[in-house]
Amino acid sequence: MVIVCSCNALSDRAIRGALGTGACGGMSEVFGCLGCRPRCGRCAPTVKQILREAAPAARASDPTPADWMAMAAE
Repeated sequence: MVIVCSCNALSDRAIRGALGTGACGGMSEVFGCLGCRPRCGRCAPTVKQILREAAPAARASDPTPADWMAMAAE
């Protein structure tokens, strides 16, 4: 187990588990499925990598780190 998001204390297992349920399929949905929201954006590259591993067809519509910062400010 590796902590991917230190702001929300999310592990790679938690993210993979959420993806495995089918309830969330994109980066913008992962945090909501896990009951939190993006904060600083440092985890975005790792979350994207986990998504790519879980679903080979990466989602081009996922937010960029700059989009994450804007969402966190809301």
